[in-house]
Amino acid sequence: MQVVVDGFIQLIVLLNDLTGSLGLAILVFTFLIRSALIPLSLPTLKASKKMRELQPELKKLKKKHGKDKKALQTAQMELYKKYNVNPLAGCIPQLAQFAVLIILYRALISFLNAEHISINTQFFWMNLSEVDSTYILPVLAGLSQFVLSLMIAPGAEKDDIIPNDSKSKKVQKENEKEEGMADMAQSMQQQMMFMMPLMTGFFATRFPSGLALYWVATTIFSIGQQYYVSGWGGITTYSQRLLARFKK
Repeated sequence: MQVVVDGFIQLIVLLNDLTGSLGLAILVFTFLIRSALIPLSLPTLKASKKMRELQPELKKLKKKHGKDKKALQTAQMELYKKYNVNPLAGCIPQLAQFAVLIILYRALISFLNAEHISINTQFFWMNLSEVDSTYILPVLAGLSQFVLSLMIAPGAEKDDIIPNDSKSKKVQKENEKEEGMADMAQSMQQQMMFMMPLMTGFFATRFPSGLALYWVATTIFSIGQQYYVSGWGGITTYSQRLLARFKK
């Protein structure tokens, strides 16, 4: 892995020589790396989009087959086959991207802390080897992550499970339990949607500005990819809900 880290450091040095600015070098570096990862990231985004689109159909199958797991699995596989969806399609690309991000993190940290590399680390108001004392980059990191979190959020309301008077009390209790689990899952999802941007902003206040700049740039790149695949996604849904509340 150290060989790859050293290779990335040399690439940043080369880009710095070509652009005459470490900040621009990091931005170009981000664009090159994320562009190289497009063959891995696009299948993940497309698979996630298809899975979100199939959620209503999957919920119908769960209601139809109830506790018959074998029949449910068979029906789900038929549904995936019908729409040409592989639910595991995004797993391997995500692991590969995660591994690359770890290497990039180590490369940037090693580069910014290297004493033998003499490069001007000043970029606009920032010293890229130090924490951004103005908190502008941490705020941008948190906001961009929030926009991305909204875009990839399913944004779908859970199906209301309304007990039928003709059903037994046992079935009604099972429905109430299922409804409670759905509420919990939805609550956790909403909490993560806000926690991730806060965590991103917090970590950006602890890392060198160069790494925070990279994180902002790579998140903006991800926003562009997400928009290309699924448009504004959850932002549209949440905006409509917000407008509906103001109209009341």
